[in-house]
Amino acid sequence: MPYIKVYIHFVWSTKKRFPFFTSQELREQVWMHIHDYASSKGIVIDQINGYAEHCHCLVSLRGEQTLGEIMKLIKGESSHWINKGNLTEEKFAWQDEYFAMAVSPSMVEKVRAYIRSQESHHQIKPFQQEYDDLIQKIGVQTLKND
Repeated sequence: MPYIKVYIHFVWSTKKRFPFFTSQELREQVWMHIHDYASSKGIVIDQINGYAEHCHCLVSLRGEQTLGEIMKLIKGESSHWINKGNLTEEKFAWQDEYFAMAVSPSMVEKVRAYIRSQESHHQIKPFQQEYDDLIQKIGVQTLKND
């Protein structure tokens, strides 16, 4: 049996970065649902949080899992669940794209703390500014904003 310990930091946004999650209570409800659903599918979410128009998730990847499979399961089911429960005033959807980056074991605690601090962090720095800064920093050309 192989020993695998790979952490991936995922970030994904709502469609057109619309701020669907207007209250902390709604955000907490959605993050808890995503965590519980992921767990039922064998996806180990170490930390999850976000803000009005995006979600951060630290996942401990298992050997047979792919990044695309994880995102398809989480985003697809949570979108369906949000719409079925009428949790948002307008029809909800996630943006197709997502960001994923491997996290070294020495940085896991720092990433956990960063994810936990999303509420206060985005009071200071809007998501769009943070996203643009990150894309520039890591050298990704462009990701379309659907």
